[in-house]
Amino acid sequence: MTAHQRNLSAAIDPVKLDRLAEVAIKVGLRMREGQDLLLTAPMASLPLVRRIAEHAYKAGAGLVTTLFSDEELTLARYRFGHDASFDCAAGWLYEGMAKAFSSNTARLAVVGDNPMLLSGEDPAKVARASKANSIAYQPALEKIVNFDTNWNIIAYPSTSWAKQVFPDDGEDVAIAKLADAIFSASRVDRDGAVANWEAHNARLRERTEWLNGQRFHALKYSGPGMDLTIGLADGHEWEGGASTAKNGITCNANIPTEEVFTTPHCRRVSGHVVSSKPLSYQGTLIDDIQVKFEEGRIVEARASRGEEVLNKVLDTDEGARRLGEVALVPHSSPISRSGLLFFNTLFDENAASHIALGQCYSKCFVDGTKLTPQQIAAQGGNQSLIHIDWMIGNAETDIDGIHADGRTVPVFRKGEWA
Repeated sequence: MTAHQRNLSAAIDPVKLDRLAEVAIKVGLRMREGQDLLLTAPMASLPLVRRIAEHAYKAGAGLVTTLFSDEELTLARYRFGHDASFDCAAGWLYEGMAKAFSSNTARLAVVGDNPMLLSGEDPAKVARASKANSIAYQPALEKIVNFDTNWNIIAYPSTSWAKQVFPDDGEDVAIAKLADAIFSASRVDRDGAVANWEAHNARLRERTEWLNGQRFHALKYSGPGMDLTIGLADGHEWEGGASTAKNGITCNANIPTEEVFTTPHCRRVSGHVVSSKPLSYQGTLIDDIQVKFEEGRIVEARASRGEEVLNKVLDTDEGARRLGEVALVPHSSPISRSGLLFFNTLFDENAASHIALGQCYSKCFVDGTKLTPQQIAAQGGNQSLIHIDWMIGNAETDIDGIHADGRTVPVFRKGEWA
């Protein structure tokens, strides 16, 4: 490690970094003794990855296998790769990952690469590579979205990401600020992080239990630029915080998380809505998204910036223009209060209520683990190669729950739980 790298590493509190690693294993995954772990991470996050491996083995992990990514290696493809290569992806790798998940291997992803890394590259190549990767990733993705195994995502404050969030600060200051923001949002900035997560999960569970007791037929959104009715899938179930995978392990898939979420009915969405925050998608910032839904499908889409990329996403497949998730997040969430745009959906989606284009989660159905893909589709669940969250909630958002008989119940008022 160079002196410069040591200085940058010193900007990250080692105690809180270790807490994050511990929370990833004990809360995010709740690994069981003898369970293997497949870990993906950017090279920059090695200090965190080492701590994760230590906590995993202390928890009784069988084998920790790590796959690293590197920003310069990614850019080399766009600078020197043959044109045909952008229609290729490592299917063999994803088939192996799917096999691992089928054998009860836990999945942990560390995010931290520059979210705007590909902003200077040919958007057509970016779109082609993304689609090829999405297709190849399906065997592994199905194991994740169907919650076959326990999985978790956390974040590390790399230099390139920190400079995107804090462009006016020097590298060491930017890293320290992003690290503090990650630690705060991930609830590891104070002692007793594991206990803090237990209390947070209990609060989210209260919300899901109330919503599941209501059994709403639809949600009605009102506010500036928003008149939207989202029908809910037949037999939908709200989730939030910790949930139980098919292997019987209760885990937190996302750290941080402030949302409760469920599956909308992909053919019962109507009205119009605008985004409340920009969407950072593969090097493009898509801002001021405006869409119109008819019978569940987006029939009009505009954006003040990134519109071309938005339309390429919507043309991925038939399900890309329909919703796969609806999530409720109060405007007063810690990430919203931070006032930061993280350029990363793991954080930004927890700043506001949001919807997701594309694939639904089978776990968001009553007895979802027992339903076939055909049954899920019949109940209104969407199928797609993509799953992209974007934010629609703000301090003026009102949401009403609509029962099948037309009765309405306030759910949100002025961006907060009613």
